[in-house]
Amino acid sequence: MIILGIDPGLATIGYGVIDVDKNGKMDCLSYGCIKTESYHSLSTRLRIIYEDMKEIIEKYSPKQVSIEKIFFNKNVTTGISVSHARGVILLAVEQSEIPITEYTPLQLKSKVVGYGHAEKKQVQYMVKNILSLEEVPKPDDAADGLALAICYAYANRGRLYKG
Repeated sequence: MIILGIDPGLATIGYGVIDVDKNGKMDCLSYGCIKTESYHSLSTRLRIIYEDMKEIIEKYSPKQVSIEKIFFNKNVTTGISVSHARGVILLAVEQSEIPITEYTPLQLKSKVVGYGHAEKKQVQYMVKNILSLEEVPKPDDAADGLALAICYAYANRGRLYKG
């Protein structure tokens, strides 16, 4: 089963694509970031995110999308901007009729590391090891996208199949 993990943002959206076979073995197919520039208008940035997300979906044909839930405790303005971006990401996924599962950072860290308050470096280390990568995926947002895909796979063991 191909899973697309998405770490939403406005300037940088991390994504990771993995394939999980019926035995639970995970292979990294791709990872990277969608980037938008601050000198563009909000509407232009959202269009770029939407179009790039549609391209990723069309290229990899994921059967499941795993995305991070947003919570803002300090900077509400940043949270609102990220919410706009997250909205167009969800629209692109929904139009492709792909199921979406959302995870909080605590849930993500619990599934991938085994400890909900793990440090970012611990999550990155586990992503590298789980996927047998030679190095930690860069930038951090891309590693987070892979971690979200892994989180879904771990949360749904036994129901996954290669396809």
